Amino acid sequence: MKATIWHNPACGTSRKTLAILEETPGIDLTVIRYLDQPYARAQLAALIKDAGLTPREALRLRGTDALERGLPDADANAIIDAMVANPAYVERPFVRTDKGARLCRPQDKVRDIL
Repeated sequence: MKATIWHNPACGTSRKTLAILEETPGIDLTVIRYLDQPYARAQLAALIKDAGLTPREALRLRGTDALERGLPDADANAIIDAMVANPAYVERPFVRTDKGARLCRPQDKVRDIL
């Protein structure tokens, strides 16, 4: 099975999710360090939608200035635009497999799509 994780190595949950993927037999894993290789707009919008979330639900507030910038009150397009411009605004980690996409907080949510 193919799996892609949008990974931030500074995040404990992201590291734990990556470990689950690496320990799962039969996984063909792609790791994207999204802070170094930012999301394309269409890719991010599809990932959020496929995970069953709204852009607001995928917005990372902790450790960012998203709240001060008023992003939680912005419309979906403005939130996605801000996420593309500054990928630190994207909650982490997202994982996509052949079985779907999930925001893996907590990390055990990845098991739903393995």
